[in-house]
Amino acid sequence: MPFLDWVNKNQAKETTREVPYHLLKQESVHGDISGANADNLLIQGDNLLALKALIPFYAGRVKCIFIDPPYNTQSAFEHYDDKLEHSQWLSMMYPRLVLLRELLAENGSIWLSIDDREAHYLKVLMDEVFGRQNFLTSFIWKKSYGGGAKAKWVVGLHEHVLCYTKRLELFPEMWLPPDPEAAKKYYKFSDAKHATRGPYRLQPLATTSMDARPNLRYAIMHPDGHEIWPDKQWQWSQERVVSAQANGEIVIAEKKGKFSVSYKQYLRDPDGDERRRKPYSIIEGHYTQHGTYESMELFGLENKFSFPKPEGLINTILEACTEAGDLILDSFLGSGTTAAVAHKMNRRYIGIEMGDHARTHCLPRLQKVIEGEQGGISTNVEWRGGGGFRFCTLGDPTFDTDGRISAKVKFASLAAYVWHCENGEPGHQVFDMPLLGIQNGVAYYLLYNGALGDRHPASGNVLTHAVLQAINEIFPHAGPKVVYGEMSRLGASRLAAEGITFKQIPYDVKMR
Repeated sequence: MPFLDWVNKNQAKETTREVPYHLLKQESVHGDISGANADNLLIQGDNLLALKALIPFYAGRVKCIFIDPPYNTQSAFEHYDDKLEHSQWLSMMYPRLVLLRELLAENGSIWLSIDDREAHYLKVLMDEVFGRQNFLTSFIWKKSYGGGAKAKWVVGLHEHVLCYTKRLELFPEMWLPPDPEAAKKYYKFSDAKHATRGPYRLQPLATTSMDARPNLRYAIMHPDGHEIWPDKQWQWSQERVVSAQANGEIVIAEKKGKFSVSYKQYLRDPDGDERRRKPYSIIEGHYTQHGTYESMELFGLENKFSFPKPEGLINTILEACTEAGDLILDSFLGSGTTAAVAHKMNRRYIGIEMGDHARTHCLPRLQKVIEGEQGGISTNVEWRGGGGFRFCTLGDPTFDTDGRISAKVKFASLAAYVWHCENGEPGHQVFDMPLLGIQNGVAYYLLYNGALGDRHPASGNVLTHAVLQAINEIFPHAGPKVVYGEMSRLGASRLAAEGITFKQIPYDVKMR
């Protein structure tokens, strides 16, 4: 597979490994953050640092990522410096994509909005980071419905939305809700099943494709005894056709001595649920102008955001690949559209924005969502308000340049880093005791900030005979143990006898 090369690519790769961990500092709470709402985060700060800060807690948990990064258009937008030299743009994107991949769930997907200037370079870059085999498609978003009188050469009507999965073989089918106009347009016939299945339309059973499946070429019996053979093959197996004929779901018509065979495609499935539809590779109906109008309604003409994505576009994406309760991430949050839509759709979300408009646009927008604002997709999803989120900023680094742990790091934060360091997984559990958890038969313990109580020396942060006795009594484990602490006063023979591997903090707390 070919790789993209550019000036300072090696430094961009090193950046990924050298990004320091930072603490998240909670600034304020808005609305109800109980239950799943506790994961709803609005973070102000450099998204590279913020993404690294999220890794120990959310690695592999994000179901869908949508990002709308600067397009490198060689123009200065009001809220962004969008004028980056090409290699700088690639160096900016590379480490962020690597961290985003680590946060993405194994069955998750990432969607990237981009225009022609960088789309093809971004595609090759994504092939390298996410794997070419995990590319789903490049959606064409029709962003404008016409105009363009000022265009010098071509009227630009579209942008790209690149879609990759973490592991394509695990990615579920994508569906959109039923088309509200479908019944009027297509489903015009009725039969005795109308009460449960609704109206139906006729679809040809024969297909012009031939995929070397001999069981799809057979004769269908006409009621008068004629055998009807397809030109190529049927779409269904013979057993399925026989069953459908018995249920009155096959229609045979004759015109000028030629037979046609159709099946009834009902509006609803046998359980009564209306037929959903597949997403098209061209996304229409959600125009940039809509996003601009939404921004004007939210912030006024003077404070509107430049070229915001419309809520309808994000709604279509999230409908296709997520379900209620899934976690959504946008690390280039802009005016807050992704977070607002996720909130209205009952998805959990994390939004990251670096600029002042994290406070001037994103924060008030999400507050209005909680209050029940009726712009954007609110009517379609029957949004009435509620929920909540936490507003955070980036705090101190977890480790200083010498590897020492910041005095501001609390037990739960360090425990999450240790757990992730050892297992490569986020900590789903609540870290409030020395036993962090058991993985593959190994128990992991952390002695820090006096978590075991006041057991001198240093309030139980040192592994002594007394501390070991307390561990064995309070948190017993028959198998091997890994114990993190500031120091061990047990000899090598005693550690071996107890099945303990001791690791000293901060030196053995490795940054992944």
